[in-house]
Amino acid sequence: MKFNLVLSLLLPIAFCFPQEEVSKKSTLDANHFYGSIVLHNPDISHLITKHPAGVVIGYHRKTYGHKEWERRYNYPDLGYSYVYHETNNATLGKNFGLYAHYNFYFFKRNLQFRVGQGIAYNTNPYDKEENFRNNAYGSHLLSSTYLMLNYHRERVFKELGFKIGLSVFHYSNANFKAPNTSTNTLALNVGLIYDLNPKRTIDYVIDENEEVQEYKDPLQFNLVFRSGVNESDVIDLGQYPFYIFSAYADKRLGRFSALQIGTDVFFSNFLKELIRFQATSFPELDVSADDDFKRVGLFIGHELFINKMSAIAQLGYYIYYPFDFEGRVYNRIGLKRYFGNKWFGAVTLKSHGAKAEAVEFGIGIRL
Repeated sequence: MKFNLVLSLLLPIAFCFPQEEVSKKSTLDANHFYGSIVLHNPDISHLITKHPAGVVIGYHRKTYGHKEWERRYNYPDLGYSYVYHETNNATLGKNFGLYAHYNFYFFKRNLQFRVGQGIAYNTNPYDKEENFRNNAYGSHLLSSTYLMLNYHRERVFKELGFKIGLSVFHYSNANFKAPNTSTNTLALNVGLIYDLNPKRTIDYVIDENEEVQEYKDPLQFNLVFRSGVNESDVIDLGQYPFYIFSAYADKRLGRFSALQIGTDVFFSNFLKELIRFQATSFPELDVSADDDFKRVGLFIGHELFINKMSAIAQLGYYIYYPFDFEGRVYNRIGLKRYFGNKWFGAVTLKSHGAKAEAVEFGIGIRL
């Protein structure tokens, strides 16, 4: 199961929270969850023993349509949350996470979907002498994503409401340090909601003409530079920087989305060391120490616009692929944050299927 976004840091999502002083209403909620670790990879079967459990505590600021994107997405909540995740497995340890999140509403606001992205701290990562069985977490710091789908009712009794539903919690360091098999927990959750401003009433802003307005944007060309640090799956082979140069065109399909087509050029230095290691240690693989570590790919993608933030998903194919590493097809998901009309920053996860290669930090320009 793949919920790796990026999607890996709290700050990019927090950028999108409005800073203007407007009338606000906010809530707190606390949820208890109990579930099971999903066997997404047979290599972690020895780590699935007892049922994990924990607590999710959230603070949410409601929106009422003072900005166009709030009306477009049915007045979502913006919030921060804390997760205590007890794996009930001494090898895996405990996870403590801080997140920024969105709450989206459906079916007359009775169904709530939350997506949270942040950073978690694991108490007992892999150690080749003291904890060699933990092949799921290679470092204390992990990128983490969690999803919640809840039946949601506020103010059922005075300031108190309740929610009940399903949750998924993902933990991974995106191959920043090996090993990185990661875990996904599927859980049932139940919780209480408390209205912090019970006497405050704010009307939703409704623009009846907004939906019929046509949105037009010409074809745009983009240049992006991405970089970061990662490691191969061979433990202790070393962490190395990588550099990616991308060029693509995008065409807006409306207010919500755009299509992309472009190319990537990859300079992944961890492959240099992996090629050398395989050439000298595994002659049966028929790898030469002179094999080129560079790759070139073509990709298509989609961008979903929220406010100054957007979510991107891309699917690529290597057209230059001298060294076989995880196959020719790759994918990328992540977040972009626009600064004005031209410049943007991005945090993305590049992977091959569900197998992460790296978290990429990028900066780009629209020409």
